[in-house]
Amino acid sequence: MKYRIALHKSEEGYSVSVPGLPGCWSQGETEQEALANIRDAICEYIAVVEEQLAGEDVREIEVTH
Repeated sequence: MKYRIALHKSEEGYSVSVPGLPGCWSQGETEQEALANIRDAICEYIAVVEEQLAGEDVREIEVTH
C-alpha cells in the first residue's frame, strides 16, 4: 500500500509525517534514514489500529475525488 508523506528538511536532518495517519511521524539524519523510519512507523501505526479494531464490524468503502 502507498501512503502520501510530507518530508521536511532542517538543520538537524529530516522529519517526515503521514497526513492520512494522524500522529504518525518520524525523523532521521538523512533522507534515506527518515524514509526507512517512517516505513517502520507506518507498520507500527497500522498494527495498533488493527489491534484496536479487533472484534469490530470493519468494512471498506471506495472513495474517489
